[in-house]
Amino acid sequence: QQRFSFSSVAPQNDLYSGFRTAFKSFATEAIHVGQEPEQWKSMAVVPPISLSTTFKQNAPGNHAGFEYSRSGNPTRNCLEKAVAALDGAKYCKSAFGVGDYATVTITHMLKSGDGIVCMDDVYGGTNRYFQRIAAEVGLDVSFADCTQPELLKAALKANTKLVWIETPTNPTMKVVDIKACSDLVHEHNKDIVVVVDNTFMSAYFQRPLALGADICMYSATKYMNGHSDVVMGLVSVNREDLYERLKFLQNALGGVPSPFDCYLCNRGLKTLHLRMERHYKNAMAAAKFLEADPRVERVIFPGLPSHPHYDVMRKQCTGCPGMITFYIKGKLEHATTFLSNLKLFAVAESLGGYESLAEHPAIMTHASVPENERRVLGISDTLIRLSVGLEDEADIIEDLEQALAATVSTHNHWHHQFLSSQQLLLQRRLWQTTVLKSQNIFFPIKT
Repeated sequence: QQRFSFSSVAPQNDLYSGFRTAFKSFATEAIHVGQEPEQWKSMAVVPPISLSTTFKQNAPGNHAGFEYSRSGNPTRNCLEKAVAALDGAKYCKSAFGVGDYATVTITHMLKSGDGIVCMDDVYGGTNRYFQRIAAEVGLDVSFADCTQPELLKAALKANTKLVWIETPTNPTMKVVDIKACSDLVHEHNKDIVVVVDNTFMSAYFQRPLALGADICMYSATKYMNGHSDVVMGLVSVNREDLYERLKFLQNALGGVPSPFDCYLCNRGLKTLHLRMERHYKNAMAAAKFLEADPRVERVIFPGLPSHPHYDVMRKQCTGCPGMITFYIKGKLEHATTFLSNLKLFAVAESLGGYESLAEHPAIMTHASVPENERRVLGISDTLIRLSVGLEDEADIIEDLEQALAATVSTHNHWHHQFLSSQQLLLQRRLWQTTVLKSQNIFFPIKT
């Protein structure tokens, strides 16, 4: 695996104070690894899209690296090499047609009767698959809050073969100490495979394999591609036995992405470092604004000192993604009114694209999670999830402000819970001065 030795400059500002140092040569590797012009007779600088489903062999069984596109494809190969480099992994095998198919393929390493311990708060599709499919074919699935190692330890059983961690979690943004959990699990049984869903963080802000995980997986639909135009999963490993098994399963099950999707995701990686830094910057500004607003009950953003796992986040990550969840004061109708009045944010599922999105987990992404479980996890009717995009920071704040104002106006019986309009105006001016002044960003405040 090619590695570059050039020095790289980590972001230097208060946003990154206390975080791990940025991964060396990340941008250089994103642009160059797997993209070498010498691999093509044409010496193309940009890897071409190889649409062929089959490849000529020099003699029966004597091929030049590819035989059938389900088993391997030149365009997919470029993507896999790049992702392996960015994850600090030996292998990325491989890209899958959808993120859920990566999950399915990983669990196919198990047999009926084997146990899975899954983080209690995970993406709704992961929860649905484990509870409604994996459990029905004989896998013993249980859930535990892995932010508390003692609960994870108690959940491990003699038949446990797989531990599934998501951090930060979707949607309540819990942060799991990957190294602590990996060490605990492997001390219990070194053969248990620890999987970390790294979708929210991307390879730029977190490397689970370096922290002890056995498998790093992504829904590449999100930040890794970053343009909301590809549905794909990615898996990276360091262990050769896992690589060979996943390689076999990918080929046997056939859930591979198209060459065009691989090309798009490969292209998206070239700006991953730039996008993630902007996502973080914008999300921090939005989180501070919401946390200071009296119309908001609570903000959950791991970049804020108020986050319960703030120290864990800084210990194992190089920054924060653009994901925020918050509880709006009021009831379900206040949450839906807020969402309906957003103008810049689109009310839509998914996340990690260049555009800002907002959604209601209880109604949308996590509707398949039983209501009693949602209640325990804190996925209430007033919980809202934001994927903060790359737009101008002031415009993002202004959209949140006007949607909150519209919500108050619509539900005027709600006013007694908040400051008077004059107090709110003064508070907003104070926030503008303290948060935005240092960045020379201002937006008009309407009285």
